[in-house]
Amino acid sequence: MSDLSIARVNMVEGQIRANKVTDRRIVEAMAAVPREKFVSKLLAGVAYIDEDIPIAPDRYLLEPMVFARLLQAAAIGPDDVVLDIGCGTGYSAAILAHLAAAVVALENDQGLADGAIEKLAELGADNVAVVSGKLSKGFPDQGPYDVVVINGSVERIPENIVSQVSNGGRIVAVINESGIGRATLMRVQDGQIAGIPLFETSVPSLPGFGQARGFVF
Repeated sequence: MSDLSIARVNMVEGQIRANKVTDRRIVEAMAAVPREKFVSKLLAGVAYIDEDIPIAPDRYLLEPMVFARLLQAAAIGPDDVVLDIGCGTGYSAAILAHLAAAVVALENDQGLADGAIEKLAELGADNVAVVSGKLSKGFPDQGPYDVVVINGSVERIPENIVSQVSNGGRIVAVINESGIGRATLMRVQDGQIAGIPLFETSVPSLPGFGQARGFVF
């Protein structure tokens, strides 16, 4: 077993299982996907630390524990269609590919999107479609979605993204309000959205979600 494979096992045991992540499918997905392939070669050796890892200016892979707990709260089923906002290099989409029927991975940085397409193809994640566009606009062409995952902290959830969620669907994100980040599960029912705070955490912000009218928790 390579050093990175050992590091992946340690991440799953020490960061995921040890922090209230009990969903077997999530644990197995995070044990299967080689996180080191989604960061630069210079950072491959620290791919499994319990920190957010930079992948581009102002863009990061979320800390594994935070990401896993958001996914568990979303309760993604094998028949669900998921919108993955800010997919970056594709790691989040690679995990989601193990959990959902289909994943639409949205990225506004074309270089990141191209890299994600290549890496996901290498892993055989053929139920993922990487698309380009403004993150705060979502991707209505393939909606409605059962689940929306937002990769970074945001101050608001734009109304147009809420409108792309199916009745009874879920949005998971870290909501930053007055400098405090809270991992939050939001449910959409009959066009209305209600949020449930899960835990406090600090993760880097996702650009483009900081202004204008929207839903705030």
